Amino acid sequence: MLQKPNPILVADRFPTLLDTLLTLLASLSDEEWFRPVHGGEWTVKDLAQHLLGDEINILSGRRDGFSGTFAAIDSWEDLVAFINRNNTLWVQATRRMSPKLICDLLRNTGEQVNEYFRSVDMYALGSPVNWAGPEPAPVWLDIAREFTERWHHQQHIREAVGKPGCTEPYFLAPVLAAFVYALPETFRTVEAPEGTSISLTVTGEAGGVWSVVREEDRWQLYMGKPDNPQAEVELPEETAWRLFTKGIEKEDAHASAKLSGNLDLAEKVLDTVSIIA
Repeated sequence: MLQKPNPILVADRFPTLLDTLLTLLASLSDEEWFRPVHGGEWTVKDLAQHLLGDEINILSGRRDGFSGTFAAIDSWEDLVAFINRNNTLWVQATRRMSPKLICDLLRNTGEQVNEYFRSVDMYALGSPVNWAGPEPAPVWLDIAREFTERWHHQQHIREAVGKPGCTEPYFLAPVLAAFVYALPETFRTVEAPEGTSISLTVTGEAGGVWSVVREEDRWQLYMGKPDNPQAEVELPEETAWRLFTKGIEKEDAHASAKLSGNLDLAEKVLDTVSIIA
C-alpha cells in the first residue's frame, strides 16, 4: 500500500548528534587526528574543519542573511565545482587551527545552529535540496539534509579511526528517509508508461520501503510498495547509505543488492546519489 512520505522532523536530534561528534573528537590521539578519511585527500582534522565550515555557513547565510560573494551558477556542474572549490579553500585556510580550538568552535557554532534549526518554520517552502530536484523544498527536508551531512561525515571520521557507532535507528532512520528523496530526481529523465512503479526496500532496523511511481509525466515518491511493481530493489541499510553518499561504487553495491522485475529500471535505483559533492 502506498502513502505520501511523512515529514522528516529532526531538529531535536541535532544536539545528540553534536554531542556524539564532540565526544568522538575528544577521544582522538594526536595520530588519529591526521589519519586519512574517505579516499585519502583529507585527514580527520580536515573533515572536522569542513564540518565547522558547514556550521558557519548556516549561521552566516541563513540565520544572519549574509550572502557574501558568490560566482554565477548556471548548471549542476557549476554548482559542484563551486562547492568543491570553496570546501578546499576553507580546509586549506583553517589548517592552522589546533584540534582543541576546532572542538571549542564546533561546540559554540553547533549549539547556535541547533537553536536556529529549532526556530524555523519546518513547513514553509525554502531553497531547493539540489539532489532531490530543482524545485523549492519544504524547510523540514532542507534541515533533514543538514542532518545527513553531519551524520555521514561523522561516519567517515569513525571509520578512519576504527570507532564505529551512530548507526542505531535514532540516527540512521531519518538519514535514509531523507536520502530516498533523491529517487525521483534519479528517474527524472527516464520515460515510462503512466503508473509504472519501482520499489526500494532497505533492510535493517533503520530501513523501510519506498517507491517511485510515474504520474502525470513525472516521478513521485511514496512510502510502501504497490501490489505489482515493475521493478524491485532490496539493499541492506549499510549498503544503502554508502551507495547514496558515493562511499561505494554501484558495482560494489551489487554484491549485497537484490534486483528483480525490469532490470533496467532496477539498475537505475543504484544510480541514486544523495549528496552534491
